[in-house]
Amino acid sequence: MAAPPSVTTRNFSGVFVSDKQSSDSTDELLRLQGMSWYKRRAVSLFNLTLYIKHYADDDGVERIDVDQKLSGGIPGGSDNHTLDWQERHCDDEVFGLLIYKTRRVSPELIEDEFLKTGWTEDTLADGVIHTVAWSDPENHGSTGYTWKAEQIWGFQLVNGERQHVRLTSLTSSGKKDGPVRVRLTYKHDTATNVSSLSSVHAFRVQSLLKEEKRPSTIPEGSIDLPTPIPLLDRSYTFKGHTITFAIESATLRLTRPFTSSLLFAVFAIIYIVSSVFLIRSQWYLDPASSFVGCTSVFWTENAGCGLNGELCAPFSNFSFSFRCPAQCNSVVLQNPRIVGDLEINFVPFLVGGGDNQQTYRADSFLCASAIQAGIIKDSTGGCATVNLVGQFTDYLPTTSFRLSSVGFTPDFPMSYRLTTDSTLKQCVDLRNVALAFNILATCLLFIVFRPKPIVLYWFLACVGFWHVALFSQPQRYPPPLDVAFGAFLPTLFVSYGLWRVSWRFTLPAFVDAPIEAMLWYLAPYWAGVLTNLTTANIPINQLTATDITQQPGGLTALIIIVLIVLVLVLNQVRVIRKTGWLPWYLGWYVGGGLAVLVLAFLPGLQFRLHHYIISMALLPGTGFPTRLSAIYQGFLLGMFLNGVAAFGFASILQTAADIAGDGPTGSPLPEFVTNSTTYDPSVPLGNQTIFWSSIPNALVTEGWNGFSLLVDDVERYAGNALNYSLAGLDAGLPHFFRLAYASGGSAGDFTMPATLWPNGTWVDSLPGSP
Repeated sequence: MAAPPSVTTRNFSGVFVSDKQSSDSTDELLRLQGMSWYKRRAVSLFNLTLYIKHYADDDGVERIDVDQKLSGGIPGGSDNHTLDWQERHCDDEVFGLLIYKTRRVSPELIEDEFLKTGWTEDTLADGVIHTVAWSDPENHGSTGYTWKAEQIWGFQLVNGERQHVRLTSLTSSGKKDGPVRVRLTYKHDTATNVSSLSSVHAFRVQSLLKEEKRPSTIPEGSIDLPTPIPLLDRSYTFKGHTITFAIESATLRLTRPFTSSLLFAVFAIIYIVSSVFLIRSQWYLDPASSFVGCTSVFWTENAGCGLNGELCAPFSNFSFSFRCPAQCNSVVLQNPRIVGDLEINFVPFLVGGGDNQQTYRADSFLCASAIQAGIIKDSTGGCATVNLVGQFTDYLPTTSFRLSSVGFTPDFPMSYRLTTDSTLKQCVDLRNVALAFNILATCLLFIVFRPKPIVLYWFLACVGFWHVALFSQPQRYPPPLDVAFGAFLPTLFVSYGLWRVSWRFTLPAFVDAPIEAMLWYLAPYWAGVLTNLTTANIPINQLTATDITQQPGGLTALIIIVLIVLVLVLNQVRVIRKTGWLPWYLGWYVGGGLAVLVLAFLPGLQFRLHHYIISMALLPGTGFPTRLSAIYQGFLLGMFLNGVAAFGFASILQTAADIAGDGPTGSPLPEFVTNSTTYDPSVPLGNQTIFWSSIPNALVTEGWNGFSLLVDDVERYAGNALNYSLAGLDAGLPHFFRLAYASGGSAGDFTMPATLWPNGTWVDSLPGSP
């Protein structure tokens, strides 16, 4: 159709479809620009549609963004013009590295008669769009042509219709007898006019129209944000001095020879092979049985080892060579643990180690003990040999290598000492090597190989997942590959969804700014992938009221995090509102919030907001071509990959027991009848007996049918009696008593410790459980 009078060179926004019958052939033009016959033939078979957005940026500079699509919706590249007559470098998908500049100018100032004549009155009055482009003389290739094209945009009458016309005059080293002149005409497409939409949201709209078949879902009056201008390809004026940077353009020019698909395939193969060797060195040179985790122990808490610890035997005359991972110093208790009359939490669990032989109680974290003893390093892990030495008395506290242990005076049936080990082959944790290798690989992808945005995205999704699963935070030691592959497929499925709703609208905006893209994406991406390290000093482990109130500084940290997130969200809301898509996003988020509210009130279950779910919820709101959106996307994708690789797709609804882990479950607590008033210190310890109350009938009906008694942190009695004789205890040592109801032989929560000191003083237990 004819272009309406409102569409002029002052307002080019609209959709234009090539009119082949009125246009000249472009075959010779494209040949002289270095395009192969095969590609020229393919171009000739398709119609070209131009999606043009004409606007002024925040600085008032006139800009024209053009997205091109071939028949069938095939992307045909994009052109972004700033009408300031400044030279810019561009890495064009078809013609390679170009230099171009664009301006608005009166046709009278154009020298070529072919380019200056035939324009409509409104075009003569408003001026034409004049763009000049030429091949980069340093990168046209040994067999390619150097060329320079001068093009004028405006409107002319074609067969009685006012149409958009582009006149091109091209000179090339491949043609010595003068320039090639071509006229291309385009009809205005009123039926699909999305003139108020920008390049990025035009694609979003087309996707919605194609997939949902619901044009009414497109917000009326929506606009898009301009594509960010590279910060390193700008001119800056300071005190009258102008400094021009062309760092991004130089990077594009220098790395152009490395951007072929073949070189990327070679790089991918080298990366995969190198990763296989790293994985082999990390996990498969030593027996699987030699690997232990940061929380590995010989003795489990409370009644975990059974009566008198029989389930954890042997207590002595046993040695074992083991290998610890790196970064065990930061692995701490997440629930309170009792040692004697001390309550310990949020530190590595260590008891003893302060004597000359560095003897540790058997429930101490094995790897933290080896670090504190100076046998292995926290940064690289290492190997050691543990020797069980049986019963020990008076474990002494100590502090070394940033780790502190507590003391314990009474007897304990199992203890160990550590020595260096030389039997295992590979004792260095290679996670830092793998991290450096993966960071280097991702940096090379952004700057050197520069694959298509979707290829780059999939590379990041796969690298981040496997780095967590195999190196930085495996679910077990060595990593269970079956579990990892079980989570990998759904991770890819969700990652595709995240690409569709966010990344595909932002990452392509930085295609001509690889250094910026690397900085905005990779730094927060790796911070998210390593969430276990980057958030290690934040005193919040689980977003539950109990966890936040227990940890020192937890509430303050939560308030600070909420305020920071609120500021970031409000800023992103401002961006979305500017585009006109805010009601559309609010509808989805309000609907999601209502669904979460319903889930939170389901009986018997508790709502658990895992960090991978937070990432999935926030990423859709970042699908805009801004630098902050790129930063958000990098961090949120990394955090999502960390969550699913380290913990799997944990349920959004969990039982109280699931959330409690090894902490108290809230079960009922028994009471000691013996107390500071009824205990008679004049009676010798060998003749003393302690008593507790019987089980109330209401609890019997719930299934509680016995008791479990811990004496000095070891289960010494399990049954339904109401007393325990102290005849076997050492009168010269303090003793600690904790009691729990039992059901079917399994103990519930234990009370806080009641303490009997050597002088006969009985100290009642505090209310509640740890």
